[in-house]
Amino acid sequence: MAHFELAAGQTSVAVVHRTVEEIWFFVAGRGEMWRSDGEREEVVEVEPGVCLTIPLGTRFQFRALGAAPLAAVGVTMPPWPGPDEAVSVEGRWPR
Repeated sequence: MAHFELAAGQTSVAVVHRTVEEIWFFVAGRGEMWRSDGEREEVVEVEPGVCLTIPLGTRFQFRALGAAPLAAVGVTMPPWPGPDEAVSVEGRWPR
């Protein structure tokens, strides 16, 4: 489990995971999460109380909107294997 925080106005690097799936629960701020599995693509508005999943093989990227940081707690299954797990991909938004 990890706590993620993205500064106000910032956009994350877009990534795909090699071996894990994730569940994210947003705890502060507001923003958007883009997810694409090759067949389906969506942008979800996120704020405290929103929970979403990132299935294996899903490309994703998130950004903080407004004046506050965007924060979430995430759980990986299986446990996070190390620094080579996330692979950078082309995202929806420029960084």
